[in-house]
Amino acid sequence: MSSEETGYDRDASRDVTKLKPALAFLKPYGRQIVIATIALIFTATATLSIGQGMRLVIDQGLSQQSSEILTQTLMVFAGLVLILTAGTFVRFYYVSWIGERVSADLRQAVFDHLIRLHPGFFETNQPTEIQSRITTDTTLLQTVIGSSVSIALRNALMFVGGLVLLFITNVKLTVVVLACVPLVVVPIIVFGRRVRALSRSSQDTLAEVGSYAGESLRQIKVVQGFTHEARDSEAFRVRVDAAFSVAKKRIFQRSVLTAVVMLLVLGAIATMIWIGGQDVLLGRTSPGELAAFIFYAFIVAGSVGAISEVWADLQRAAGATERLMELLHSPSEISDSPDAIELAAPLRGRLRADNVTYAYPSRPDTLVLDDVSFGVEPGEMLAIVGPSGAGKSTLFDLLQRFYDPRIGAISIDGVDIRQLSLESLRGAIALVPQDASLFGISIRDNLRYGRTEASDEELAEALKSASADEFVRALGHAEKAGLSDAEALKRGLDIKLGEGGSGLSGGQRQRLAIARALVTKPGLLLLDEATSALDAESEAAIRDTVSALKGVCTVLVIAHRLSTVVEADRIAVLEAGRLQAIGSHEELLGSSELYARFARIQLSAASESEQWRNAVS
Repeated sequence: MSSEETGYDRDASRDVTKLKPALAFLKPYGRQIVIATIALIFTATATLSIGQGMRLVIDQGLSQQSSEILTQTLMVFAGLVLILTAGTFVRFYYVSWIGERVSADLRQAVFDHLIRLHPGFFETNQPTEIQSRITTDTTLLQTVIGSSVSIALRNALMFVGGLVLLFITNVKLTVVVLACVPLVVVPIIVFGRRVRALSRSSQDTLAEVGSYAGESLRQIKVVQGFTHEARDSEAFRVRVDAAFSVAKKRIFQRSVLTAVVMLLVLGAIATMIWIGGQDVLLGRTSPGELAAFIFYAFIVAGSVGAISEVWADLQRAAGATERLMELLHSPSEISDSPDAIELAAPLRGRLRADNVTYAYPSRPDTLVLDDVSFGVEPGEMLAIVGPSGAGKSTLFDLLQRFYDPRIGAISIDGVDIRQLSLESLRGAIALVPQDASLFGISIRDNLRYGRTEASDEELAEALKSASADEFVRALGHAEKAGLSDAEALKRGLDIKLGEGGSGLSGGQRQRLAIARALVTKPGLLLLDEATSALDAESEAAIRDTVSALKGVCTVLVIAHRLSTVVEADRIAVLEAGRLQAIGSHEELLGSSELYARFARIQLSAASESEQWRNAVS
């Protein structure tokens, strides 16, 4: 999505106040936040106390050459270390727990919202980018909440406390340290900006590498079928080299930054030690005070560096939060009305479309359906035919209320579907799409997708009606030899499918999609070219199943095959979004030139197919 489409401004995203909406997800976990905060203060205090422990060990233990005093001071030092260790465990555990929990809650909230958005949203917003937001952006927020914020607060406490203790320990050396701070901070700011810019560029080029690889691998049959492997490899190499080139620049800038900061820090420490050493030799300060001062100087310098790094993380997290909140607050154009009612059960299946007119939001001037009106009686089978782009599948989308008509209305059992709750409306309808969509779960879970309480006996009945029981049983036999047919069917139901049903043929996927629809025992069955991928024998079996459903439920079928169409009680002819004619097969042959032409083409194709079979036999 472009910045114009999303309203996302890279510069605006650097405003860390945009993190505020994400903080609302912290509210349920006040107890854990209090524990983590106490542990954070405890560890910061213990760390700062270590400097005083070092001073005691050196000045009282070593300088006085007393084994007893050395043991006592070391015990004090060890006690501080143990306290720090325990506090660090508690702080790290609870802060990380909060980060993971908030990230999980945010992912869940975004997914719960997205899963209920109207399908049109995903036509203008790429699902792959949305997926990236749900994973990458929430992971970035988890890192910030579960680590960076804690680091920032801890280092802020360490900086303030360390600075106070520096002044208490040695004012003159503190002035030297403060004079050196700009020399260290300026390179961090200058080179840090360059590194961050190159990091963003590196992430973009890596994303392009991943996107190109994913697309090529998803379309592997097309790639290999057109012998495009060498060209794809070369194109991928160009993208990999571009990513490496950006990475080299980033590494160089970071290496320079590290070297310069190290040189300046070590130079400042050497200067400080020389000045402090002179004071020790002259008796103006003790060796323990010098050691404690060096320790606090490291604490202060490290805190400044850590806070500068964390600030960059906070800026990136602000951008991630803005993008996630944009998803979380995206409005759905299709939702239940405040006074939505439930569809009366049992569904009779009387369907009515009145003057339905629709155009997709992306093409508002092109009418996909134009003033379409028709009625379907309970238990009737209506076939819908017409050339590609006539609006057949769009009509099915409107029936399920994935979109609302621009003009007109659709009613079921006399009730405008816009007055019905979406759950009750869609729960009464079963769709078998042309492109059978299966999930990477077991065959059993795919079949139960619309009715989770369905028994294995009901699944077996639906598989048989969809002519899918034989191949599912064969899958079970292939898993383990020597099984009875009933055992093989049960084992076949347990087999997990690949993503999108990979591993099955197009016809097998379509038969499972038909069985899945039959399992729900729908009041209204929508078949969108449901037999297009089937062989003649399977198509005939499905046709018999669909014919048996006439009178049991209302059936609407989009079909191009005349053998399917003639089984219908009536046929609706669509062309360019308009209803040209409606009637029986015999009536339309005489009244609709478009349908008559369609029938002649089908009969001619069937005749040629029959002649071919006779010639082969």
